[in-house]
Amino acid sequence: MTMTDLLKAEEIKNALEAFAAETFDHRKFFEMVGMRAMSAENVKKVFQVLDVDGSGFIEEEELKFVLKGFSQEGRDLTEAETKEFLKAADKDGDGKIGIDGEREKGENRR
Repeated sequence: MTMTDLLKAEEIKNALEAFAAETFDHRKFFEMVGMRAMSAENVKKVFQVLDVDGSGFIEEEELKFVLKGFSQEGRDLTEAETKEFLKAADKDGDGKIGIDGEREKGENRR
């Protein structure tokens, strides 16, 4: 399964372009690609695409390449962006993101 099986290619392209040079904002990015309106089942499918090693978690090393999970044209996140994203989504402080952290979509976290 690929991202374009789950999300609209044009929305992915627009979101990637929006964050090509500026600081990555995961909440805004997920909104732009249409994830905020997705069912929990489809969010889980997106999570599984991003979980490259199939561990059930997105670890810091995978998170660095999260934009490439949406499209090969995506850039790598900087170390600071990666750490900020992990801090916002790692609900239990174990250094990785589980599906529950993705589903929350950062509405009450920073």
